[in-house]
Amino acid sequence: MTREGLFIKIKNMKQKFTAIYKKRGKWYLGWIEEIPGVNTQGRIIKEARENLREALFLILETNRLIVKKEIGKVFAREQFTISV
Repeated sequence: MTREGLFIKIKNMKQKFTAIYKKRGKWYLGWIEEIPGVNTQGRIIKEARENLREALFLILETNRLIVKKEIGKVFAREQFTISV
């Protein structure tokens, strides 16, 4: 399998994340526990959830694009699982 093929295969896998929500004043704050920087807000929890999905997608897509751009410089890439 080529590096490009490996990138596409990993890109399409499903991942689970933990969303945390907190009501502060008139706003719901939301963030992804596992990934720093993925956070948002919404007037209702449904809006916060939708915004959080978009924020997570954008961060993951940006990270993938950065890796794809630098793929020739990557020494090794692998999937791994941990239990917490």
